[in-house]
Amino acid sequence: MEIRVLRYFLTVAREQSFSKAAKILNVTQPTLSKQIKDLEDEYHLTFFERTTRSLTLTKEGYLFMQQAKQIISLVDKTDELLKQSEDNITGDIYIGCSESECNRIVMKAMKKTQERHPNIIFHIESGDAQFVSDGIEQDMFDLGIVVDPYNLTKYDFIKLPSFDTRGILMRKDSPLAQFDEITPQHLRNEPLIISNHALVKNEIAGWIGGNQRALNIIATFNLFFNAKLMVEENMGYVLTLEHLFNESDDNLVCFRPLKPRLTIKSNIIWRKYKTFPRTVEIFLKILQDEIDLIDKK
Repeated sequence: MEIRVLRYFLTVAREQSFSKAAKILNVTQPTLSKQIKDLEDEYHLTFFERTTRSLTLTKEGYLFMQQAKQIISLVDKTDELLKQSEDNITGDIYIGCSESECNRIVMKAMKKTQERHPNIIFHIESGDAQFVSDGIEQDMFDLGIVVDPYNLTKYDFIKLPSFDTRGILMRKDSPLAQFDEITPQHLRNEPLIISNHALVKNEIAGWIGGNQRALNIIATFNLFFNAKLMVEENMGYVLTLEHLFNESDDNLVCFRPLKPRLTIKSNIIWRKYKTFPRTVEIFLKILQDEIDLIDKK
């Protein structure tokens, strides 16, 4: 199996056409078809369902495509690493992150990194903690940002210095909007919309008194925007973080913190014993410098 052939395979899979892929790759269609057929014969599998009008991946082809993407990504990252010098730091940094105001210091470090090394490009993908950890394990992300509570035993990490506050997002005309803070008693029997992450469910169950069944959970979510839409449509109350939206007079919703207060911190994580390219080393050093500045205040 050659890297060149993997690139051929991925192009055919993306274009769903041998003729279109051949034009992009600047090879003849018969040559491309033979390369893919030889690849299938090597593994005694069929990667594409071929008809006169269509070309689609088989189940085996889809699985092979996922692995091929990871292999090509690692090859490209290694190529970037070997070509770098101190005077010409170039490359891409991939970060998966949960949503939190705690991420602001990471964005400041990104800006300072690009001021010093303008050829470093950052790629940010947002998702829940499972999305981030899966990306780390599959080498799709160099770094990830996850909010507490989170099991960090598998990772090296840096704790970010700021914190965010858990609370309830609700319509301004809802009964609980009259209170400045929301207690466990306020939420009993109320329709609650909560993150689908198990650790968050356990945390809020502990806050309410150790019994998750005391919560009337009617829906779960992994990203904030759709949860906000559910609140606007008067489905229920969303457990979320304070700074994920800007409250204004014309907004239908408002935020109230929990009482007793639940504050959370975030962590930037990576796989243990991972060897980073120079780009990531530079970024992490700048981030640590930013954290040290805050700690000295």
